[in-house]
Amino acid sequence: MDIPHDLHAIAHQEKTLVFPQFDCDRAWQIGSQLREMAYARGAAVAIDVRMFGRHLFFAALDGTTPNNASWIERKSRTVEHFRCSSYAIGLQLQQQGTTLTDKYGLSAADYASHGGAFPLTVADVGVIGSVAVSGLPQRDDHQMVVEALSAVLGKDFGALALSRE
Repeated sequence: MDIPHDLHAIAHQEKTLVFPQFDCDRAWQIGSQLREMAYARGAAVAIDVRMFGRHLFFAALDGTTPNNASWIERKSRTVEHFRCSSYAIGLQLQQQGTTLTDKYGLSAADYASHGGAFPLTVADVGVIGSVAVSGLPQRDDHQMVVEALSAVLGKDFGALALSRE
């Protein structure tokens, strides 16, 4: 994996996957898209869509544990704090050889710099929430969210996907 390349690709994803407006129906559409994708692939994941301070969609497929919900909470807090994907934060920290705790004083019990939570951005408003998946390797969690957002927004996932390792 080429960290600078992935960071550049994630920045492009975050600029491209922007909603003109957002409401509870759109959250349900995103969550349902993710659930259908996960079910079809036999992926044991938990899925969360939220506006900050308001849970809008949650699903846990067979094979998940309460630990997946805990990871979602921690990754989503990271998106809320930094207003970018948890995977980008993790890659930046890896590149710098540091951690959330060492660099920002954020507790590992409350924040996670692992892939899988992606910002929900509304045009002319900014980041209003997050979409998160937990249960796959972190890069795959991230990719699944980007794939679902691409489908919902009618964007070409092939043009947005991270390159294969």
